[in-house]
Amino acid sequence: MDILAKPWNGLIMATLQETGSLRFSVLRARLSAMSDRMLSERLKELEAKGLVLRRVAPGPPVRVDYELTEVGRGFGDVTLALGAWGARFAKGIRPGAEAPAKRRVARRRGRASAAP
Repeated sequence: MDILAKPWNGLIMATLQETGSLRFSVLRARLSAMSDRMLSERLKELEAKGLVLRRVAPGPPVRVDYELTEVGRGFGDVTLALGAWGARFAKGIRPGAEAPAKRRVARRRGRASAAP
């Protein structure tokens, strides 16, 4: 949860999940709302956690590619589960949605039996 709680991490990992290996410039173009600095910072954090692999190919020009590690690719299962949950939530099938109505009825019944 710490990984997904940070802004952009989920989007970076989802982008790498669908495309495989990407150069920094291509990743930056796909995530254009992010600043270069933020993307670089998040990639370093994900690399330090063992979720993203950074490969440097000697140049000129030096080429840096990023891809998910085997552990990072497991994130695909998480995104599928979140997507399925989001679809159910959007349709209004919310776990516990009936609970407040049931509680109101129970409270009314309790008041009715408590009245003289």
